Amino acid sequence: MVLAVTLVVSYAIRLTGDPALMLVQGAGSVTEEDLVRIRASLGLNVPFIAQYLNFLKGFVTLNFGKSFMGGTSVALLISKALPATLLLALASMVISILISIPLGVAAAVSKGKWQDQLIRILSLVGISFPNFWLGIMFVLLFSITLKWLPPSGMEGPLSFIMPAMTMGIILTATNVRLVRTTMLETLQSQFIMVTRAKGLGERAVLYKHALRNCGIPLITYFGLQFGGLLGGVVVMERVFNWPGMGTLAFDAVASRDYPVLQAVVCILAILIVLVNLIVDVAYGYVDPRVRKE
Repeated sequence: MVLAVTLVVSYAIRLTGDPALMLVQGAGSVTEEDLVRIRASLGLNVPFIAQYLNFLKGFVTLNFGKSFMGGTSVALLISKALPATLLLALASMVISILISIPLGVAAAVSKGKWQDQLIRILSLVGISFPNFWLGIMFVLLFSITLKWLPPSGMEGPLSFIMPAMTMGIILTATNVRLVRTTMLETLQSQFIMVTRAKGLGERAVLYKHALRNCGIPLITYFGLQFGGLLGGVVVMERVFNWPGMGTLAFDAVASRDYPVLQAVVCILAILIVLVNLIVDVAYGYVDPRVRKE
């Protein structure tokens, strides 16, 4: 999968234009000989397959090359951007899980009541909000009006609050519905009736028994969601000027910086594969039947 993704991206970005033309913009009169010399210095004077194989050889040894724009080491750029994206994605997922599980359980327990209706309406409203709009509203309220939080950048712990809350709320809107649906199915199971008949408290029934049996679909979806966050936070990173992988990839596309974009996509693809592997391993800890199989 990683090879397929990087191959497609490497080929597609070359359809956007010539990096040599980007480098000579504003340089005045440029001859074709100058462009040929620039392409040769960038390693673009060989066939595409040779360029791609050279990238793979460098990637195996963690030598991603240098950026076309400025000559900065791609490994250095990624070492600064990757932790920012991972921290933001992890903070967003934690916020979403901490909010969505209690609300989803409460909605399932109070099925058909006003509490259930209110939670479902709030969930629908949350799904309808574009994430960039919610982010801008947070900036207007908490940064410009109240002046509580920094409007952009990564300057400290306070900088995480708005982008993490924005993505966390959007994720929560979907996760609440998932938790509610899976809990409703589980609460109708016979073993739940048995646990209640044994005299266990309602909280133990809901969280120790029912929620645990909802674990596999929830873990699956949360894992896919986290993988999507790693590669899909471009909009939020642009809104909050967050120095992460999304911003790095966006700038690489705009400037036709092949080495940067190829390395970013390859690393994100590997991370998504690892997340799916962790999800598969987690099944065994949630459901003993999976370990036996």
